[in-house]
This record gives sequence, structure tokens and C-alpha cells, in this order.
Amino acid sequence: MAQIGCLGDIVFKVSSDEIKTINNAVWSGSARHAEHKRHLTHALTEFTGIDADKFSFDIELSLYLGVDPMVDIIKIWDYERSGTPLTFVLGEKIYGKHKWTIINHKIKLRTFDGKGNMTGATVSLDLLEYLRG
Repeated sequence: MAQIGCLGDIVFKVSSDEIKTINNAVWSGSARHAEHKRHLTHALTEFTGIDADKFSFDIELSLYLGVDPMVDIIKIWDYERSGTPLTFVLGEKIYGKHKWTIINHKIKLRTFDGKGNMTGATVSLDLLEYLRG
């Protein structure tokens, strides 16, 4: 088994029995600027700080790839609703300056068995950098 990363205790891995990886990863950041408008001349801009970084990605969860989608979906709900700060690791790199919180999720239900039970989903997560005070 090759563990390729984790978000808290949600482990991303690839093996002959199980595949759970991320796709469409985007890491973004921004700076804040104030604009001071002046009469009959150009505005002055002022750097006022740095916003928290954001990270978004999709997780493919499928019973046919050895993963029970609801197990990780429930973990995601619990993390998001409790505001739990999570370590985010891909490969050998810990991303961000400290930890991340899940601020948004979307679940696309992809496949179902003959009884209507979900067997596959794509979960899209939006993380916000969580810094120590």
C-alpha cells in the first residue's frame, strides 16, 4: 500500500485493494489592499495584510475501489461542523503554515446499487487555513 497523504485521519492511499486519492487540487491565497479615493486625482492604494490561504480538491470515493463512501463523508461532516483544525499532507509535504478547517463541502452522488444505496461519490472540499493566534 502506498499512502500518498491525509487530511486529519482521512488517509489518501493507493493499493491493489483500495484507491482513495484527490483530484483537481487548487491552493490559493490573496492580499488585502485599501483604496483611498482622492478628489480629482488618482486613488492611493495601501497594502493592509494577507488573507488566509484556501485549498480545494475533490475526493473520489467508491465501493468498487475498496472504499465505503459514507465512512469518509461522515468524518467530513463531523470535521466541518465542529470546526476541527486538520493537518493536510500530500507526499512528504505538510501544506500550509499550521492547519486547515473544512469550510464547505459538496457531494455528487455518482453510483448506486440495485437497492438504491449509494456506492460512489465525488466529494468536493474547500479548506481555509487555520493559524495559531
